[in-house]
Amino acid sequence: MRTAKLGPAERAAALARMAETELDILVVGGGVVGAGTALDSATRGLATGIVEARDWASGTSSRSSKLIHGGLRYLEMLDFALVREALKERGLLTQRLAPHLVKPVPFLYPLQHRGWERLYAGSGVALYDAMALTSGHGRGLPHHRHLSRRHALRIAPGLKKDALVGALQYYDAQMDDARYVATLVRTAVAYGAQAANRARVVGFLREGERVVGARVQDVEGGGEYEVRARQIVNATGVWTDDTQALIGERGQFHVRASKGIHLVVPKDRIHSTSGLILRTEKSVLFVIPWGRHWIIGTTDTDWDLDKAHPAASSADIDYLLEHVNSVLAVPLTRDDVEGVYAGLRPLLAGESEATSKLSREHTVAHPVPGLVVVAGGKYTTYRVMAKDAVDEAVHALDHRVAECCTEEIPLAGAEGYHALWNARARIAARAGIHVARIEHLLNRYGSLAEEVLQLVADDPSLGEPLAHAEDYLRAEVVYAASHEGARHLDDVLTRRTRISIETFDRGARSAREAAELMAPVLGWEKEHTEKEIEHYEKRVEAERESQRQPDDLTADAARLGAPDIVPL
Repeated sequence: MRTAKLGPAERAAALARMAETELDILVVGGGVVGAGTALDSATRGLATGIVEARDWASGTSSRSSKLIHGGLRYLEMLDFALVREALKERGLLTQRLAPHLVKPVPFLYPLQHRGWERLYAGSGVALYDAMALTSGHGRGLPHHRHLSRRHALRIAPGLKKDALVGALQYYDAQMDDARYVATLVRTAVAYGAQAANRARVVGFLREGERVVGARVQDVEGGGEYEVRARQIVNATGVWTDDTQALIGERGQFHVRASKGIHLVVPKDRIHSTSGLILRTEKSVLFVIPWGRHWIIGTTDTDWDLDKAHPAASSADIDYLLEHVNSVLAVPLTRDDVEGVYAGLRPLLAGESEATSKLSREHTVAHPVPGLVVVAGGKYTTYRVMAKDAVDEAVHALDHRVAECCTEEIPLAGAEGYHALWNARARIAARAGIHVARIEHLLNRYGSLAEEVLQLVADDPSLGEPLAHAEDYLRAEVVYAASHEGARHLDDVLTRRTRISIETFDRGARSAREAAELMAPVLGWEKEHTEKEIEHYEKRVEAERESQRQPDDLTADAARLGAPDIVPL
């Protein structure tokens, strides 16, 4: 498969091409479901376009728990079909589709009651493993095991001794969600899709009752395009109802937003070699290994304020700290928190008032001719959602369309990944870069790491780490702008890398160097570069201020103190 760039020239060309010819399918929304839909459509041989109002994965799809999982707690709800489907997808992703991006991760489940709890929880985890095996894709992850309290405390010595009487250990999988979506988009483009971020749908084109296209505003360049398409797929997540309103249709279902927040703390603050899963009165709490950090989450509360920048309040942070500290021998404090992020889950509204009980199933509908809507679901099952959306769309096309084949389509960077991993010491010697850096690149880019290393070969200064964010090379910032569709400093520090949540300064001290690396690629003048830095610093301060506020209303108001950047 040829690799595809998402650079400035490619974005401009994609917008122009979408305006010139009628597409078979136009996807609106650049989260994981939209990106997956574009890949599904393109690999069926359909003329495909995808537009995103902000950055790829800038909404829900960059703010998840970073887990690819079957949903162990859904077994307790007896939702076996959802768990089976998700476990199959987990196996496909770890073994075939994206082994460079999706990795096994262990979890320790502390038992607090003798006898019955081990039997009850152990039966659930055994069923979980059995369902993974029967899916045909369960052999990539180790099986669960039962542990005594002594053994569990050897694995997680940071736990209070009286917090458990024993434990279970099981495996799920993990990925960098924003990086995964950018890779999905690049894969779709490699198979012929046209893709443009910072391209907002501001209206739909109608012929009678039928939707025949969309008016797309170039948020960067200021122009407006009419993009005609035989079918449009609305994959805008928590914005589904807003998008439907553009055609005066509420739609056949309502999507409700549930806020989940996560804390990021340094690895040395919690002594454990395994992730943790803890029960709370409402749901479950995860402590997830994340490189040299832990991610702690999540909350589950109704949210009806600003969708673009959901804010974490002081009460949200205290809730997570209180629950995780209930089992830690050395409690965490606010000073231990490096990063905080909040995301919104798109849940299909049901009869229950509690958002944690709303359905994680997905729904596909065809509310008016020419427009398909897909909503709900969970990150792990994005590929199934995409398949169902395209299946619905092609019913209305007047020619035979191939069946979905994404089960067999590895993502960009997957091909050759294992061979390069085996040769990582040799690659490190050739590039003059420490082998740990090569491992880092391979686990972020797969075989596309060779393209990043070529930048270093052309300019050895790009092989140096970024100031105050030593986990990342300077070359990765340049590559994000030239190949991965990053248009602004925020895109790089928040999504192409995770510097904004992995450093105590939230990336503020790295901002200038990163902006100056991006400037030549994106054609920024000095004034524009300074504006990018200023905007990023204001965004960080607004987020910090929101996290000092006592509740959602005041936190939302503080976060909105830093508006989205508007290009010069």
